[in-house]
Amino acid sequence: MRRPIAPAVSISWSKRKSLSDERVPSPEVLAQRLEGERYLAGEELSIAAYLALKLGKPLLLEGVPGVGKTEAAKALAAALGRNLVRLQCYEGIDAGHALYEWNYARQLLSLRRDQETDLYADEFLIERPLLKALKSPAETLLLIDEIDRADHEFEAFLLEFLSDFQISIPERGTLKAKTPPAVILTSNRTRELHEALRRRCVYNWIAYPEPEREARIIMIRAPHVAEKTAQAVVAAVNGLRRLPLAKAPGISEAIEWAHAATLLEGGSGRWPEAFRRAIGVAIKDEDDLNLVRGELDTLLAKACAS
Repeated sequence: MRRPIAPAVSISWSKRKSLSDERVPSPEVLAQRLEGERYLAGEELSIAAYLALKLGKPLLLEGVPGVGKTEAAKALAAALGRNLVRLQCYEGIDAGHALYEWNYARQLLSLRRDQETDLYADEFLIERPLLKALKSPAETLLLIDEIDRADHEFEAFLLEFLSDFQISIPERGTLKAKTPPAVILTSNRTRELHEALRRRCVYNWIAYPEPEREARIIMIRAPHVAEKTAQAVVAAVNGLRRLPLAKAPGISEAIEWAHAATLLEGGSGRWPEAFRRAIGVAIKDEDDLNLVRGELDTLLAKACAS
């Protein structure tokens, strides 16, 4: 299965700017396009995303779990008409999982049929997210999700990739994109990222949205939920987030809670009871449930009365 290693050559793709990017003349227009994808971005996020696109820099989004970092990347890809390529980071991830690998089983089968088979042809190459992003940078948005879950070695490798936007495949040569792909990194800040990685990015911290915007998000994502119900959910989840919970309810939990409570209320008007019965979609940890039980009645009474 072995053949001489090819010398490193530069294989570049034509420099082609995405038409969708050209139609984003300002952060305000970008915010409108994101809203068209049912994502209500705050002013700071719209500006950071706009600058990252125009400057050709990665966008680093940090925030506690549940504030919409991954959803921001999905919405931005849709708003720009790009394909989302997602690299989910985890403890122990290495370059092989992020770049490419050879389909050895298929190579062996092909070799048995034909001794002259080119074992390093495209049909045997399994593209991982980073390689996919380099091969079509103008049509791709690369999401490197939860980079803080990976170790420092992988972060160092990633820093090198973001510096050069190239991949060296010994059997094929060096693949380099002339124009950098759009890249979004997310972090829950479970550990500090290296300063060199931060310097390479446009940075934005995503906090929980203000109550009015969160209520609008709920109504956009769950159109059947009434405005008063959405406002009550927002008041309740903000009360829960002030408690020392292991897993505070995020925006997605707020949407699910509003939807579940609406189903259980069924026109009875007994909203506090409906919210209490549906608490399992907002709080998903036994210790947290025990913690909120003593506060829940008072919290829900205030939320439904407001």
